[in-house]
Amino acid sequence: MKKNSSIQELLGQTDIYLIDQIMKGRYDFDHKILDAGCGTGRNMHWFLLNNMDIHGVDLNEGAINSIKIKYPHFLDNHLHIAAVEKMPFHDHHFDHVISSAVLHFANSTLQFQHMLAEMVRVLKNGGTVFIRMTSNIGIEDKVALIADGVYQIPDGTKRFLLTRSLLHDCMQQLHLSFIDPLKTVNVDDIRCMSTLVLQKH
Repeated sequence: MKKNSSIQELLGQTDIYLIDQIMKGRYDFDHKILDAGCGTGRNMHWFLLNNMDIHGVDLNEGAINSIKIKYPHFLDNHLHIAAVEKMPFHDHHFDHVISSAVLHFANSTLQFQHMLAEMVRVLKNGGTVFIRMTSNIGIEDKVALIADGVYQIPDGTKRFLLTRSLLHDCMQQLHLSFIDPLKTVNVDDIRCMSTLVLQKH
């Protein structure tokens, strides 16, 4: 029990695939990192515990306020209430951008493209973007298109889905390349979650 408590204190509820990037040494202590769509800050825990320069953006004011309560030492100017597609940062501001379970809430292909392009805009050349989102990869014949880029998926929810063709087009337009292989987890054929680690050129 003590061992599990120590792990919980160290990692909190950090996305397991983000933990993989941390373990690989992706994020150095002198790097500036953005959690785009940070929510209540579950993926910020390890970075804050290690006094790293992490910033958060979310449109939900309540979520941002909950981070301030949970981490009272967090600098106010590191948290911003803003849409991911319109963030208050200069170009090439961050070494890394994290976006976990955010982009699949886009309501159209255009909004998805704007959100991703904004993440890339604030990223330095050579920087990385970590993305976790729903995709149709592996369940292409089990999803139903109901709007532009939005699908009904077998788990009963409606999500914007990443497709291989959309990913290819965005990577070309935004000058991105894979720094890790694309990984997709198929959850019993009812939902697929893809993990991308991309580098800006």
